[in-house]
Amino acid sequence: MILPRYRIAASGIGGAGKGLFLDEDVAAGSIVTAPDAIDRTWSLTDIMATPELRTQLYAAARWFEDRYTLSPDWPDECYINHSFEPTGLWHLGFVFAARALPAGSEITVDYRHLLPPGQEEDFIDTATGEKIVGLSWAESLATSTRALASLLAGTPAI
Repeated sequence: MILPRYRIAASGIGGAGKGLFLDEDVAAGSIVTAPDAIDRTWSLTDIMATPELRTQLYAAARWFEDRYTLSPDWPDECYINHSFEPTGLWHLGFVFAARALPAGSEITVDYRHLLPPGQEEDFIDTATGEKIVGLSWAESLATSTRALASLLAGTPAI
């Protein structure tokens, strides 16, 4: 579920296609998206062992530990693009505004939190040219927890 008013439009990120843009200002630390209607998660092992599920790996997002959702129907949240300097902070399926975001901002997150550990994305980060490789669950949780705590406390991330 996307909480602020938004629109889907051409992304400002080269090669990204469409993106999700805010139609209103959002304060730092505010929830931009929240999980809803998640009726099933799969382990990565189950996804990889089932041919039908494996073909949908492109539509997978990690929520916690080794549990993933598959969204081949492409809901609007799927238009959130990747950035190593994201406007949104992914934490346990929620996306928080990483700073005060004016209307018109494109919402981005660091895809390393959504990918299986060690999985390399099919594209590179356009700003840096670096590969996008999934973090371990422990590293993802530790990093996003510290960043969220710093954001909510109003201090720079450690």
